[in-house]
Amino acid sequence: MHDPQIMPKRLLKRFMPEHHVIREHKHLRWLGAHLHDPNLWHLNRKSVPGAFSVGLFMAFVPVPFQMVLAAIAAITARVNLPISVALVWITNPLTMGPIFYLAYKVGSLALGQVPQDIEFAFTMEWMTSQLEDIWAPFLLGCLIFSSLASLTGNLLIRSLWRLQVRKNWRLRVEARRKRRRNTQQNSESGP
Repeated sequence: MHDPQIMPKRLLKRFMPEHHVIREHKHLRWLGAHLHDPNLWHLNRKSVPGAFSVGLFMAFVPVPFQMVLAAIAAITARVNLPISVALVWITNPLTMGPIFYLAYKVGSLALGQVPQDIEFAFTMEWMTSQLEDIWAPFLLGCLIFSSLASLTGNLLIRSLWRLQVRKNWRLRVEARRKRRRNTQQNSESGP
């Protein structure tokens, strides 16, 4: 039977890369000794929600090397580094176009503009021809997505963590009561 106290940690650890893999990553190696802070690798009620905030915020920042930005932010905030870095992959080559197009539309609506029909393509040609016309609504939409995702992720993980702690306490209390009952029954029916 699994120990209910550590099941969420086991689940997270199963999907997290090993410390040495991140420390030796070609884009993160320059961070050197900063990657040896034990707080960056802990799974606790502060580091995990903080990591979700960092990773989800950086996932919607429309720049290359989001992983590096997430790593720097995680190190600065002293939150779980692997979770922060992994979450930026929400925006990947398959999801980036639709997500950033939706961010542009949300930004346009927030600015009271009518969204143009645009096909996103992150090439230098596209950047020079299209970005000039759409940069304000696009960046505003990305900021809205980043902020909402960061806040929602943090609150959701805090809530799930709290529920798991409550469940663990109930299980401990029940186990303690059961042991007391068994001890009482054994002493009453004793020799």
